[in-house]
Amino acid sequence: MNANATVTVDPITVEVIGSSFASITEEMGEALVKASYSTNIKERRDCSTALFDIAGDTLCQAEHIPMHLGSFIGIIPHILKRHPVAEMKPGDVFIGNDAYEGGGTHLPDIVLAEPIFHDGTMVAWAVNTAHHADFADRGHAHIYQEGLRIPPIRLYDGGVLMKDVQELILLNCQVPRERLSDLRAQMAANRLGVERVRALCDKYGRSTVLSAGKALQDYAERKMRAGIKSIPDGVYLFEDYFDNPEIDEPMTFSVAITVAGEEMKLAFESPPQARAGFNMVYTALLSTVYYAVKTVADPTIPPNAGLARPLTVTAKEGTVLNCVHPAAVNGRIAACQRVVDLIHGALAQAVPERVIAACCGTAASATFAGEMPGSGQLWVYLETIGGGSGARATKDGLDGVHVHMTNTSNLPVEALEVEYPLTLLRYELVDGSGGQGRHRGGMGLRRVYRAEAPCRLNIDNSRLNSRPWGIAGGESGQGGSFVFSDGVGPFVKGDGALEAGQIVEIITPGAGGYGPPSERAAGDKARDVAEGRLLPA
Repeated sequence: MNANATVTVDPITVEVIGSSFASITEEMGEALVKASYSTNIKERRDCSTALFDIAGDTLCQAEHIPMHLGSFIGIIPHILKRHPVAEMKPGDVFIGNDAYEGGGTHLPDIVLAEPIFHDGTMVAWAVNTAHHADFADRGHAHIYQEGLRIPPIRLYDGGVLMKDVQELILLNCQVPRERLSDLRAQMAANRLGVERVRALCDKYGRSTVLSAGKALQDYAERKMRAGIKSIPDGVYLFEDYFDNPEIDEPMTFSVAITVAGEEMKLAFESPPQARAGFNMVYTALLSTVYYAVKTVADPTIPPNAGLARPLTVTAKEGTVLNCVHPAAVNGRIAACQRVVDLIHGALAQAVPERVIAACCGTAASATFAGEMPGSGQLWVYLETIGGGSGARATKDGLDGVHVHMTNTSNLPVEALEVEYPLTLLRYELVDGSGGQGRHRGGMGLRRVYRAEAPCRLNIDNSRLNSRPWGIAGGESGQGGSFVFSDGVGPFVKGDGALEAGQIVEIITPGAGGYGPPSERAAGDKARDVAEGRLLPA
């Protein structure tokens, strides 16, 4: 019997193997974080891990960063176009990051993919990505300004490091010591995944594991279809505004969502791709759609390729939401966050009880780069800053958190000030920034930095001129802003410089409220009674 032949697997075994996949990807993620060197990965956890089947379909993605699925679902097909499976062998490792020829979504997210072999037969892929906060102080007119483009090429050939490839990559990095250490951490994470999947095949048999993977994808499809079927049929339209420091006037994004039985079609409209860094490639749009629809249809759907089968996603090529070469894509996460708002705003018309109000709608970021006083060594520090999370039908929104497509941590003050010539003067919630309602929207954050040495700074944000909307009569949250101390030179499209002693204050948006504010007092009283703080009347 063919060891790769499909066999019937009982539901209990499928569940056990599915839990094993989830455990493996989570363990890979912890290994990556603990073995990494840069603050962006070891502290902020800006990385993700996953397992894929031979064809490049997701078996499981760890609960890290939804955006990174866009890099994962793109790279395996690009590898397979260049490198036939028959020519692969144990110990091969492929590296890539390019948004157009490498399956990535922006250049800092470098992906490592390693084929997993069991008794000489390829059974799956171990994949991870880490955000290498290195390509700083660059323009964003087109992709060629944004860093080194890496198509899917071998970094290891049969377990042997391709030193010339590694040297080429490191030579194009501003902080090569960090890059080398983080790449080694990525290697360790994938090797752990390889060993765990091999052990799983030893325990249950290769055919059983492969068949369970297919069964899990079919199960995710059934759950997604059931979730969509629970949404009333119809066409739901929504539009929102996107603003960014790189453009002078806000853009209008829109979506038409058609729900018909067990299937959903999402058609997006946006302006032509911009000479700016916030454009999205199609895989970035897909990962955003998969996340946003799952949150409404059924958050318990297993994170694998099966959930995508009932969804059809369209957007005109050459637009911001489906850009083509050579559009710049470094800040694509800002547009991705607005796509989530579009989907939630449309589906709130059908199932408002399942949708939260608009969150902060951005991934506010600050990238500092300079030379260390004394040594002259280059340093790059990236921070993405949380904001308000939208109010829910039954609860207030969360304050000062990363939302939707990002899921990183903040960099602790102690680590920031030890590693870089920066001082954090204030880090606090912005009172009143959440929209009022029966349930209040989450508050945004204020983070105030003082430069202790000259440095370049690029800042990015959205919802600077628009506000996160509320649901069912809830009020909008407050937008974000940047405030500089006296004497700071002009920032052009979010890019400028700080001298020693100068200060920048970054305020992130709050979130929308849920329900009429007039109902909040009655709701507070009901909660007090329910939680035992007040006796019933």
